[in-house]
Amino acid sequence: MALRPISSRKLAKWQGRSVFAFTRPGDLSTQAFARSLGASWREVQTKATGATQRCIIFATVGDLVPLALKAVRKGGRVVCAGIHMSDIPSFPYQLLWEERQLVSVANLTRQDGIDFLQLVPQMNIVTKTTSYPLTQANQALADLRAGRFEGAAVLVP
Repeated sequence: MALRPISSRKLAKWQGRSVFAFTRPGDLSTQAFARSLGASWREVQTKATGATQRCIIFATVGDLVPLALKAVRKGGRVVCAGIHMSDIPSFPYQLLWEERQLVSVANLTRQDGIDFLQLVPQMNIVTKTTSYPLTQANQALADLRAGRFEGAAVLVP
């Protein structure tokens, strides 16, 4: 899962697609990190835009789901890409209307992974990792929440 945010952006750019990172207002370090991965930056928007075909949510914040559904146009898809997410708040059924889709990474198949890994060498993907001993898993989570590193945390035995 740690590779997914970087690889999804890289894959989209490699395919010639535009990638926008929606961040909290004023979160300059996250915005800079997103730009370094090739994404354009946009702050979280609360008004319905219908401007994009797909949204991928890597954050663990369920409150982002209705905002993402507002951002996708007719027939668009919102993917919840985290392993865990807080509860998704109630939202009007209208946000699913016009054939919008809401899916999670649990909907991905083994073949999706195989297909993606065959493309990785062509995309020149480089990951940024910070290693923690397994005994410091709680510290890794605390550092993740506090934004003390970029990329992925890796627990090693």
